[in-house]
Order: sequence, then structure tokens, then C-alpha cells
Amino acid sequence: MGTTDIENKDAEEFFITNPKVMENYSFLHEVGVFSFIDSLVRNINNYKSLLTNGLGIFDHVSPDEIMDAAIKQISYSFLPSYITFIWKPIQNRPDIDIRTYANYRPVDSDLKIDNMALFENFFQKFPRPVTFDDLLKKTNNNAVLAPFKALQTEVIIPIIGPFGLYGIILVGRKIPADKYTKDEMEFLYHLMSFVSQAIKSHLHYEHSLRDVKTGLYNHGFFMARLKEEAARIANSSLMSSVIVLDIDNFKNFNDLYGHLAGDQVLEKIAQAIRKNIRTDDIPSRFGGEEFTIMLPNTDTSAAWTIAEKLRVNVSKMQVPWEIPLPHVTVSLGIFTFDQNSRLNADDILHYADEALYVSKATGRNRSTIWKPDLLESTHAMIFKDF
Repeated sequence: MGTTDIENKDAEEFFITNPKVMENYSFLHEVGVFSFIDSLVRNINNYKSLLTNGLGIFDHVSPDEIMDAAIKQISYSFLPSYITFIWKPIQNRPDIDIRTYANYRPVDSDLKIDNMALFENFFQKFPRPVTFDDLLKKTNNNAVLAPFKALQTEVIIPIIGPFGLYGIILVGRKIPADKYTKDEMEFLYHLMSFVSQAIKSHLHYEHSLRDVKTGLYNHGFFMARLKEEAARIANSSLMSSVIVLDIDNFKNFNDLYGHLAGDQVLEKIAQAIRKNIRTDDIPSRFGGEEFTIMLPNTDTSAAWTIAEKLRVNVSKMQVPWEIPLPHVTVSLGIFTFDQNSRLNADDILHYADEALYVSKATGRNRSTIWKPDLLESTHAMIFKDF
């Protein structure tokens, strides 16, 4: 039988029906050929499963979905006593996210980690998944290993990318309490490579959308979303609003206290914005000391309430610094658009900016709603005072 004939037949059927195999069955069995073939078949099936499940992880776009997919795959393959994710998914957010799962479900954990910097330097030296016992042989850094030892961690998987250590995945002992074999570690390593890459891809995407200094969305992303919102509102009976916010006398912070103090003010303003808006709102840093917030499905009254809440809370905010800084205030402009507005994103932002100008021109630390002839009436009022 020629090579072409062999390739055209099922390999397993060819092997079983081959007369020479049957003639030498005892010898082949004695030297372990059949056991070796069985192990190859198992490995092939495992890698098929790994590839299918690994690629499936990339179908998930949010960190929660990625982690959920990883939990199911690890639990299905190994039935570990627990899985813990430790990570800091978005820049400029100090809180470390720690989530522990057992039997597919989230559970409380006593693990406390206040600073990822210690792990950052450590896992640059150990970038691959490693068992706790092997790691213990390679280092005696008790400060790093203590939290893992307390949890009886079996496998430690760092997630490392161009921006440093994104996070750590801890896998507990198997149930029943067998050690992870070399093949299982290899399977887990490859599976976690898919998970790590999926998380990295998400974080890189997040980085491309966000302002480095504040962690809010950047202006490019904001304008893209505003264009989508303007098109959606044009075909609906709903209203949406935009707020433009500017820090009052921001130049004074840079000139009198230095640019690092100015950066601290920007970061605190960004935190205040996040705390005072809703989940579906889109906050961004426009540039310099100016910020924009899109409020989907929000009429003028609701937009005014959000703007005033933010303004008041900022005015009460303390900005920690080496030298006590003066209180920060902000001015805001509000514009609401609906189906009848028929405006593009640039026009919407322009009108919100006009309302901001009025807030600035009439005393700062105030919110202004745009309305027709707003600028004319403001100019008349200003010139009258002169």
C-alpha cells in the first residue's frame, strides 16, 4: 500500500487492520508501543480541548467574563480547592482586586494585599507558572511567599505584559489532594497562557482608550461614543446630555506649587468624577484641565442635578500635598440634545462649551445650562457691570 493510500484512510483503522501489527502484537505490547500510542491519543485530545477552550476564552471581552471562563476550565480539569485572582485591571486606580472562587462560586478570602510593587519585582524573575514547592526552592523571600503559604497555594501564575505585572492567579490543591503532575502543569501553563493573553489584550485595549494621567477615557474615545449617541438619539424619543467641566484657576496650582501638585489635582478631580456619576455615564479628560462627561438618556433636569452634585463635592474636596493646597473649584457647562436637535458631536460639544464659558465669565464655581441667546445675554450683563 502506498503513502497516498495510507493518508486517505483513517490512521487508527489502518493501524489496527495492518497484518504486520497483528503478527507482532505480543512484541509491540511488551515494549509499550500500545501504551505509548494511548498516551499520544490522550495528549492529542487534551490539546484539542485546550485549543478549543483557550480560543473560547477570547470570545469574552470583560475581565469578569474572562475570569469566569478560566474558573470553569480549571475547575473542570483539576477540581482545585480554590482559585484566586489578584489584579489591578485599570490604571490610576489604587485598589487591588482580589477574588476567590471555590466550586465555581465566589467566596470570601482572608487574603490582604496592599501593594503590588513587592510582587512586581519578584515575578519579573519568575515569569512562568510555578508550583509553590518549586518556588520555595528558588527563593527564601518570606515577604512575598507568606500570603501564598497561608492559603496553601499549589500553583502560582503571574500575568505579565509590557506594562508590568497585571496580576497573579493562585490555584489551590486538587481534590482529592494529589500533587499536580508534570503533564498537568504543562496543560495548566498553556491554558493560563490563553487567559493571560486575553486579559493582556483587554488591558491593552483599555490603555488605548484611557488618559494616562487620570485613568478616565481619552478624548478620542469620548468623541467616538458621542457620535454614536448623537446618531442614536436622532432616531429615538429620548434625550441625552453632555457636561463640560473646567478646573478654576488651574494655572495657579502649576505656577505656585509645581506641576506635580497640578497632576495631583487632576487625579483627585478624576476620582471625584467617577464617584459622582452613574455606571453608564462616559467621563473623559478633554485635555489640560478640562473634562467631558456624556450622560446617556438624561434630560436637562437630571443633568443639572449630576453637575451640581459634582461641583459641590469638588468644592469640599481636600487635595493631599506636602504644602496645604487651596480648595479646588470647577465650572461646568451643560447641553441636552434630542431628536429635534439634529446636531453632530462637534456641535453638541460646542454648545456645552459655550455654557461652560458663561460659568467662567460669571464668577466660576457654578453650573450653567445652555439655552438660545445665552452668550448674548451674558455679554450684555458683563458689559453692563463695566
